[in-house]
Amino acid sequence: MARRRFPSSTSAATRARYAKRRQRRLDRVDNDLTPAQWDTLVLQWGGCAYCGTTTAALQKDCVLPISRGGRYTVTNVVPACTSCNASKHNSEVSGWLRRKRLDEGAFLLRHAEILRALSPD
Repeated sequence: MARRRFPSSTSAATRARYAKRRQRRLDRVDNDLTPAQWDTLVLQWGGCAYCGTTTAALQKDCVLPISRGGRYTVTNVVPACTSCNASKHNSEVSGWLRRKRLDEGAFLLRHAEILRALSPD
């Protein structure tokens, strides 16, 4: 029988260690997304940026994950439903969209349009 790579349940100590590591990564970078900017992003996207659902609660998802050098800024955060956010985890967005068979082109185009609309010219 093949050994599982990741255990199905993690201990409290392991979860605490990962939470502490994530917090250290967050503390090292500038995270300047304001609540007003987040509200504007949610309004502009109108639902999950990836699957488009409007019925689920939305979470802040970094297009470039924190673990890969991303940060919480208006140019890197999109609203995502719980399912998409958990599925994407720390994957690169283009590869993840292709694997999930979601419309990568539509996402990238919409993301660029929203960023252009939000930029102070």
